[in-house]
Amino acid sequence: MTLDDLRLDIDKIDARILSLLNERMERAILTKKFKTSIEDKPRETALLDKIRRTSHCLVEPNFAGDIYAKILDESKRLQAMNLDTIGFQGEHGAFSEMASKAYSPDNATIPCKEFADVFEGVESGLFSLGIVPVENTLGGLVEPVNAFLINTNLKIIAAINLPVRHCLVAPQGADHRELRLVWSHSQALTQCRNFLLRNHLEPVPYYDTAGAAKAIAENQPKGVAAISSRLAAELYGLDIIKEDIQDSMNNRTRFFVLARSNDQDGGDKCSIVFTAGDKAGSLFAILEVFARAGINLTRIESIPDKPGSYAIFIDLEGSSKDPRVEESLEKVSTMANGFRLLGCYREARMVS
Repeated sequence: MTLDDLRLDIDKIDARILSLLNERMERAILTKKFKTSIEDKPRETALLDKIRRTSHCLVEPNFAGDIYAKILDESKRLQAMNLDTIGFQGEHGAFSEMASKAYSPDNATIPCKEFADVFEGVESGLFSLGIVPVENTLGGLVEPVNAFLINTNLKIIAAINLPVRHCLVAPQGADHRELRLVWSHSQALTQCRNFLLRNHLEPVPYYDTAGAAKAIAENQPKGVAAISSRLAAELYGLDIIKEDIQDSMNNRTRFFVLARSNDQDGGDKCSIVFTAGDKAGSLFAILEVFARAGINLTRIESIPDKPGSYAIFIDLEGSSKDPRVEESLEKVSTMANGFRLLGCYREARMVS
């Protein structure tokens, strides 16, 4: 083992330590929802005693205790800020987190492994808000998210339309000529398909773009790169081999911000969902209601729901306070099975 090998191991350990510290602070922020007071002296004393008691090998008990006392101080400082929390699927540096920061830069973003965890966290009150991708201009519908939207009681309170610019990233010092595999979310791999083919790189699906970046930063696998955002590369100390590798510069993802209730002022766009069976003309009759009212529809999508039926998603322009919109929604609600107004909200289109 050489000096370079040892330093590489230290870099990996440091990356894991920082990641775990950040994760601990996130959990500390979430615990505030279950406590009546930030201060909990018995808990702090017991924790510091345990740290000193279980400190082994080279780490002196008092040194470990001092470190954890600092960690507790920082945890309490963050709790005292009363930050709203917003859950997103993926790791820090994911495009969902970028969208959440575009919506509200002061929220505390909390990563979740699955989309289901985002919905459940908001429904239970663990998170103040959630943010999920709905559709992409190159990859199409994000079907798992739309499937959850069929039955959730959550409301859409905002939408963020975000440009998605992918980077090929690798561990620092990696030789791009030796790269053979590329890890990333299946959507990102689809969005960069032509680039991967041209460069003879084998796509390997991973649960998240930023998660892939984090994994290669921590594990330093030979011949492996990731597709992620520039932010993820910066967060995890990776080299950017090439930027803007998506197959089209018009690569955008639309995100919904979710909450348990919608206190917005009517917005400029509304989203509805209902089920349509095999009855001829039923969908046409609903679309005709909006056409006669002169209401522009910006999205009409269907995904399988139950056997023999489909969930139909429609986004329309206009405020819920507009009499034309209000009357049309009322009429459609009597015509469509399982009709639900998902929310009326404002949509922000972000620039690069």
